[in-house]
Amino acid sequence: MTSTVLLDSLRQIVGASHVLADGDLSAYEQDWRKRVRGKALAVVRPGNTAEVAAVVKACAAAKVQIVPQGGNTGLSVGSTPDNSGQQIVLNLARLNAVRHIDKDNLTFTVEAGCILQTLQEIADKQGLLFPLSLAAEGSCTIGGNLGTNAGGTQVVRYGNTRELCLGLEVVTPQGEVWDGLKGLRKDNTGYDLRDLFIGSEGTLGIITAATMKLFPQPAAQLTAFAAVPSMEAAVRLLGLAHQHLGAGLTGFEVMGQFALSLVVKHMPQLRVPFADMGDEAPYCVLLENSDSESEQHARLRFEHLLELAFEDGCVVNAVVAESLSQAHELWHIRESIPLAQAEEGLNIKHDISVAASRIPAFVEHADAVLKREIPGVRLVNFGHLGDGNLHYNVQVPEGEDGKAFLRDKEALVNHLVYEAVAEFGGSFSAEHGVGALKVDKLEKYQSPVALGMMRAIKNALDPQGIMNPGVVLARG
Repeated sequence: MTSTVLLDSLRQIVGASHVLADGDLSAYEQDWRKRVRGKALAVVRPGNTAEVAAVVKACAAAKVQIVPQGGNTGLSVGSTPDNSGQQIVLNLARLNAVRHIDKDNLTFTVEAGCILQTLQEIADKQGLLFPLSLAAEGSCTIGGNLGTNAGGTQVVRYGNTRELCLGLEVVTPQGEVWDGLKGLRKDNTGYDLRDLFIGSEGTLGIITAATMKLFPQPAAQLTAFAAVPSMEAAVRLLGLAHQHLGAGLTGFEVMGQFALSLVVKHMPQLRVPFADMGDEAPYCVLLENSDSESEQHARLRFEHLLELAFEDGCVVNAVVAESLSQAHELWHIRESIPLAQAEEGLNIKHDISVAASRIPAFVEHADAVLKREIPGVRLVNFGHLGDGNLHYNVQVPEGEDGKAFLRDKEALVNHLVYEAVAEFGGSFSAEHGVGALKVDKLEKYQSPVALGMMRAIKNALDPQGIMNPGVVLARG
């Protein structure tokens, strides 16, 4: 089948206006960080699951590769076509219906193209909570969140996207539809296909819909911003929070003072607490407590925790939000770090995880190695300490040319960081996925046995190799 015949077939399936082959397609062909630009044969925008299945069948018959795409907000180049001009980008933005809300089962069934923030708002209108929350929530889609097993700021209580999903609808590489949308919390009927597709980044099939968990809205939510004298103290505070807040601990973020100084520099309208404490408080922690009983009950437990933390010496100063708007302002500081870092200039991002108990030793070791090997390097360390996930980023030394630094030093920086992560038993990819950006890292740091099983699964489900080739696993 020629490209012209395939495109004509795709136009008949989804409508001519939803097969984009001409004009500026950069929104679909370029990754979120604008580091990679590919060239697609066409961008195809199906409107329902049946159309997705028909498109996949047509592409499979033509042996044309497919790159599934949601909001295109990923950070690991997992939804960008290559430069061949022969791949189809299958954008799922039009699959944006909420099919069913089951308040008694605490679930809703939603299509892959639904914007995460929209789902949060829909749940809120029902008096319920959909707890998945991350920086790109205004533009990322639930299909992409599932494809990468996204994390975010409330993993410490609610888990990654995987833990929030009870069922999937998936189009296979052969164009068949698997309906696994039962919404059951117990279903031991063979292999867990749902977990197989979650985190597979579109390499095994295309998630078109999902049944997701909902939760009761908390009766109270309290937020504190605390200055801590060391990373060890931050981990001690985390232990106290687990002990005295239990399941009420919903968020626990750590931020290095250099990361916060970038927010102060580039976003002066934000009031950053304790930004002038320097060596006395090299890190700050943002922690959140949700309570199902009452505001008074939550505040008493929260204040008791902070009293114990001051007595322990793991907190040297703290402020507690007195209103929801103040809480939002504190969270806005944390969420502004990546934007402030971008304003500062080019940087090298890492999304790593290490057991929370080992993070202080990891940070001390990695900091020392990087500063020794690359004088002047600036470390932007922040992230989800509650679940062991750090965004251990490296800013170009002050005054140096950013492009030249990335060209000459990025490979070395990545090597030093990932070797340190491996030494401390961690993972080089915590919540952003492998994508195409870190395929070589998977080959190096994943065990040969695990890689063999992954390739066997890929070959069994996608024998033609048409689903997102070169993502997660190296082309073979």
